[in-house]
Amino acid sequence: MELQSAIDRFLEYLEIEKNSSKLTIRNYRHYLHRFLEFGASESPPLSNPASITQESIRSYRLYLSRLSDENSMTLKRITQNYHLIALRAMLRFLIRNDQATLSPEKVELSKAESRSLKFLDKTAVDRLLSMPEISTPQGMRDKAILEMLFSTGLRVSELVKLNRDSINLERREFGVIGKGGRARVVFLSEGAAKWASRYLSERKDTYPPLFIRYAGRKVAQGKEEEGLRLTVRSVQRIVEKYVKKARLPVKITPHGLRHSFATDLLSNGADLRAIQEMLGHKNISTTQIYTHVTNPQLREIHQKFHNKS
Repeated sequence: MELQSAIDRFLEYLEIEKNSSKLTIRNYRHYLHRFLEFGASESPPLSNPASITQESIRSYRLYLSRLSDENSMTLKRITQNYHLIALRAMLRFLIRNDQATLSPEKVELSKAESRSLKFLDKTAVDRLLSMPEISTPQGMRDKAILEMLFSTGLRVSELVKLNRDSINLERREFGVIGKGGRARVVFLSEGAAKWASRYLSERKDTYPPLFIRYAGRKVAQGKEEEGLRLTVRSVQRIVEKYVKKARLPVKITPHGLRHSFATDLLSNGADLRAIQEMLGHKNISTTQIYTHVTNPQLREIHQKFHNKS
């Protein structure tokens, strides 16, 4: 099997069998095509999966470390690792399908630099949530968006897919299909449910999307209604707008509100397994990053035993 064919088959597998998101498939295509370009430049070229060796992987890692982007900046370690993770996933797929190739365990990742976890404390969250001007339709929508992001810990991609009939405001819960096609139940606080209800009661349309845009091209009722649905980028801009307005010391994003949701739960004594379920993490190791940020028990120990001179 040619290397290009192997990549194509793997991407088809992600789409059909794994039901991966379009964004995931796009990213994997980008990373694997970069490996394809590297392979073509080798001597001899990497023409098929069987030609991939540990030596070629060593050369590929060196290639990635010296690669520059369009701004003449070298790739960050974590970006280099994304390329290697995609390659390992493809090798694993090929071996499961009886294709001779290098074992994925022999593709080691670089030790990436630690990244700070950006989140807001309760005071900063309250300030951010008070920024929208609720006297306007856009402001009421934005208020509902901010409240829902902090109340639920939803990924922004999950938020924009919601329809108005998909959430139960009386029970204050609804289901979502998250990353990797995993289903989970999401809960709303009383405050978030109240603002979502007020927002919907002021809507004069019957468009299905929960959050719609008010600016831009108009569409006729019943036609192209999906065109009114807010995009991920639109929600990112909305959050950015109110972070600037609130003059917060941290440049927070929608994902930062997800971090804030998790750290708030953990700070108040929530069980890590429960937080894992609410966030929709596949592995608890992903959720454990929050224990490095805030741990009430460690704070108590520090206060009790640290010399207060």
